[in-house]
Amino acid sequence: MPDTRRLTWRNRLYRFDMRYMPYLMIAPFFLLFAVFGLFPLLFNGVVSLRNYELDDPTLPYWAGLDNFARLAGDEDFWNALYNTFGIFLLSSLPQLLLALVLASLLNRRLRAQTWWRVGILLPYVTPIVASTMVFSVFFSRDFGMANWLLGPFGGGDAPIDWRADKLHSWIAVATMVNWKWIGYNALLYLAAMQSIPRDVYEAAAIDGAGPWKQLWRITVPMIQPVVVFTVVLSTIGGLQLFTEPMLFDLNAQAATGGPNGEWQTIAQLIYKVGWKDLNLGYAAAMSWALFLIILVVAGINTWLTSRLSGGRT
Repeated sequence: MPDTRRLTWRNRLYRFDMRYMPYLMIAPFFLLFAVFGLFPLLFNGVVSLRNYELDDPTLPYWAGLDNFARLAGDEDFWNALYNTFGIFLLSSLPQLLLALVLASLLNRRLRAQTWWRVGILLPYVTPIVASTMVFSVFFSRDFGMANWLLGPFGGGDAPIDWRADKLHSWIAVATMVNWKWIGYNALLYLAAMQSIPRDVYEAAAIDGAGPWKQLWRITVPMIQPVVVFTVVLSTIGGLQLFTEPMLFDLNAQAATGGPNGEWQTIAQLIYKVGWKDLNLGYAAAMSWALFLIILVVAGINTWLTSRLSGGRT
């Protein structure tokens, strides 16, 4: 006769294993997220409602919505927002389009295919500080290779000062971002393209569809989830841009993005207000404003991408 107690214990252990173990296994992630993700976010929201100036502790404790109201009339904030969107448009859109075309080329049969696929990841694995410092010299006015390369096209007579105005500084910073992330996004697209059956392309070729039409009529709609993912990812990263514009400045410690804020991004301005001007309350309000802007822009880009790539809204 079987031991009833042993069976009962095994049944309880089995129920515990099936019912509670999955939650215990994923609990460390949520604990770490609560400590290092959720708590700083909530605490930052509290700080944004305070007069938290390190150099003036005599101010009233609560500021209410004054820090957010101050943003409406802050010229530095609107200039940084303008710069952020300008660099974002010059980087994210060409970056994703070039990555898509590059992935389409790598998806074909090529000699040394593995080497080509590994090679596109070299910019991504290069330390961002090192690559940005190289590009900072590359875009130097007097001795930079950018002006030397533009010489045959009429740029040698009057060397471009890449740090003198908004457009040229935006192009320089966007070039750094594109160089860093095109290969990474291309690899994501390439992985998604590998799941598309070859029969689909063969049938399209028989119907007279060329490579370009196959890319936009077949490939893009069939890898739509990955396209949406990269759009959201580039939106978040582009609107939080900090390292490239920070190191592009010859006086990086000031975090001004040029003498007159020509390429200062919101992330730079938050750093400057919080740790240079010591106004943590106002910096927290800026960061929350940036957070809301990213949510709105990411939502709009997701909707537009779904529409343009042939998916449902």
